[in-house]
Amino acid sequence: MRRAICPGSFDPVTNGHLDIIGRVANLYDEVVVAVFVNQSKVGLFDVGERIEMLTEVTRQYPNVTIDSFAGLTVDYCRAHDISVIVKGLRAVSDFDYELQQSQMNLGLAGVETLFMATNPLYSFLSSSLVKDVAKWGGDVSPHVPDVVAQRLATRLRPGTA
Repeated sequence: MRRAICPGSFDPVTNGHLDIIGRVANLYDEVVVAVFVNQSKVGLFDVGERIEMLTEVTRQYPNVTIDSFAGLTVDYCRAHDISVIVKGLRAVSDFDYELQQSQMNLGLAGVETLFMATNPLYSFLSSSLVKDVAKWGGDVSPHVPDVVAQRLATRLRPGTA
């Protein structure tokens, strides 16, 4: 069985994330979407909320499971018999950092990293940008699943959902 992991913070999940997840789901027998727990950073949504949203918006992919982890992605991969990390790249600036990470992951655990170019429709999209726009009342509905847009409105602009 070919297994891959798509790690990230997903705070919140965007349509760009879903594009990558869906494309990876078409290539691998099983895909784990793993929410990284960064204990030094407070997210807008807690890990449980992110897992709930991801579970809901990936239901159409029967080979996708949602999980969370703290620590090194390669340790998660070793523990779950996953040999490939798939990362979406939006721009050349993403590549520099991701290349360094991928080389470290290969050296640490022999885990390969595959880079998937983001669909041009989502090349500008990031969770941070979505949160900033939503915080100021902008319409993020074209950029996130409906459930995420609703949760953003509730969290950032109480009384508007």
